[in-house]
Amino acid sequence: MNDPDIAGEPMGVRLAHAMRFKVQDETKNMTAEEKTIYYREGSRAALERLGITPKYADLEI
Repeated sequence: MNDPDIAGEPMGVRLAHAMRFKVQDETKNMTAEEKTIYYREGSRAALERLGITPKYADLEI
């Protein structure tokens, strides 16, 4: 969040950029299949934390 390119942005925008930078760093050298698994697992975990059961999406790998 201390990136000089986003230092002048509002806090919410800086947080969004920080999250995007984190995901980019974590997925930098992943294959397309590995990225798919990464995003599915993240989606599944977020939905579970919120107590949501998807009706129309299959998050099985």
